[in-house]
Amino acid sequence: MQPPRVTNQKTNRQNPKFGEMDSMKKTARLAGLLYVIMTIQAPIALLYVPSYIIVKGNTAATLNNLLAHEFMFRLSIVSQLASTIIFFLLAFVLYRLFKQVNHFQAKLLLAFVLVQVPITFVFETISFTSLMIAKSEILQSVATDQKQALVTLLLKIHSYGLVTSEIFWGLWLIPFGQLVYKSAFIPRIFGFLLIFGGICWIGDSITFLLFPAWHPLVSDIVAKTGWVGEIPIMLWLLIMGVKERSIVTGRLEP
Repeated sequence: MQPPRVTNQKTNRQNPKFGEMDSMKKTARLAGLLYVIMTIQAPIALLYVPSYIIVKGNTAATLNNLLAHEFMFRLSIVSQLASTIIFFLLAFVLYRLFKQVNHFQAKLLLAFVLVQVPITFVFETISFTSLMIAKSEILQSVATDQKQALVTLLLKIHSYGLVTSEIFWGLWLIPFGQLVYKSAFIPRIFGFLLIFGGICWIGDSITFLLFPAWHPLVSDIVAKTGWVGEIPIMLWLLIMGVKERSIVTGRLEP
């Protein structure tokens, strides 16, 4: 009669496969945490400024709103910069998580995120410049009506920049979705949803550039569908991490 087999938990934890899986789970959950923080930060800048500051066809009201909501306007700039920095860190964490799945696509994901960092800083500098003009800290000799027009112009440039940047918002999701689909540790459906979301953002930007009359309709649709892949993958990474799998075969384990 053979003695009962006893599972040694300490021995399991010293197993290289267990250690690699544990590391992957920690990396995935860190990515999910960064994703959540970034998602909370971003809407302050993306939604607050257009709704509370810019008044279409009224430059005087736009300037007055900017001065009346100065702190929130400054907060939106800081929020957008913080969100971009977190996005930068998220890209590196995702690269670490997926580089063994497909090194080229992981680098492509990283590149599409990195290119957005200087773009964002430039556009937020433009926003801050509009505030300095409104407060007469620069261009003090400019007439009031010209100042109003210039502030509105800079805010519009910032707004247009966000829409054109949506191309990169979409492009990074495509290799991300492909990596998720190819991986053996995240449900494939999330990969399809990420690619679909990426196409939505790219389509919105292209519609704005080529078919402006259709943009309000497309933009409304994309606002509801563009996040269809990001919210599920964000929550999955944060809560579930990765599915356990064989490090050697790559097949899922129960």
